[in-house]
Amino acid sequence: VDNLGPAAKDMVERLGIELNIIDVGWPATSAIAFGSTVGALAIPIGLGVNVLLLLIGLTKTLNIDLWNLWHIAFTGALVSVMTGSYPMGLLTAVVHAIVLLVLADLSQKQVEKFYGYPNISFPHGTSTPYILFAWPLEKLFNVIPGFKNWKADPEAIQKRLGILGESTVLGLILGLVIGLLAGWNGKDVLNLAVSTAAVMLLLPRMVSLLMEGLAPVSEAASEFVKSKFPGREVYIGMDSALAVGHPAAIASSLIMVPIVLLLAVIVPGNKVLPFGDLATIPFIVCMMVPIFRGNVIRTVVASTIALGFGLLLSTYISPLFTTAAKNVGFSFPEGATAISSLVDGAVPTTAIFVFGAKLGYIGLVVIGLIALATAYYINRRAGKNQEDQRTA
Repeated sequence: VDNLGPAAKDMVERLGIELNIIDVGWPATSAIAFGSTVGALAIPIGLGVNVLLLLIGLTKTLNIDLWNLWHIAFTGALVSVMTGSYPMGLLTAVVHAIVLLVLADLSQKQVEKFYGYPNISFPHGTSTPYILFAWPLEKLFNVIPGFKNWKADPEAIQKRLGILGESTVLGLILGLVIGLLAGWNGKDVLNLAVSTAAVMLLLPRMVSLLMEGLAPVSEAASEFVKSKFPGREVYIGMDSALAVGHPAAIASSLIMVPIVLLLAVIVPGNKVLPFGDLATIPFIVCMMVPIFRGNVIRTVVASTIALGFGLLLSTYISPLFTTAAKNVGFSFPEGATAISSLVDGAVPTTAIFVFGAKLGYIGLVVIGLIALATAYYINRRAGKNQEDQRTA
């Protein structure tokens, strides 16, 4: 999968397209985020917000995925750079932590039903915000004649297309197409094709093994929380890496690779060259998949819309991102003067906080109040449902 980035770069260069903002990928983005002044406090902020909301009953999620708190550091760093205010950066991180817990609670039942992970939620800064795209689009898709009845989960596709619908064959074909468009020689094209086919075959099994290994951790955390909060339903917040191995997520992600590259070329105003995060597209689509019940076509259409806007957002925040990177002494790729990222540069919450912060403290406070009001509503409704079940 790591070969997709170089293939994309070679393809764009071969076509003579000028995209001067480099997508540096999530490893660099997370390092920049944690290296910022806000990043130094991201984990204490995330833990503090989580414990407080658990204590007052405004979340059901105990987030044990501390590494991915870099996402709240990222938005905090951008806002701090944009406003020149460190306190505003910290407030952004606080509100972002609240928003992710609320979104995790809201999506948990769909995650549990589709992926089969009981009492697990995904408060992931990249994956979970895309439900904000998926929910309204699902309602729209359900009223479009013909489209609403189109079954396109991996099983239905395989049944309709036969061997061409096999996930490994799909990966092989996409690898061949991308390699040929990149102008690679026959050996490299075949290597890329075999690699993408292998991902389609092996990733679901790897995630299954990962889940088996994490199951004791989840169970222990669940028992601990239940002992501290008896009688309450509590979810264990984990990395959405547990979801990316589903066949629908993998198939949608591989289809999205050439689509994202096409979008980068045709979307007016985009200056970002998708590169480092092409291999991370599964994290972008994996929380949309359960909302669309594994429908690959719906997931691809929704992802195309989301990333079309996302590329423009990544372009817009590039100056902030570049400044944040310089502030932490980031070593830029050779020849690069501006950087961005698809993983968090394109995510809806980045837009919410960057544009919200333009209104000053009041913008961030309003976002926080909306999140808290939503948390209060869903937890009150859940409590009422439990009470009704006990009295029924």
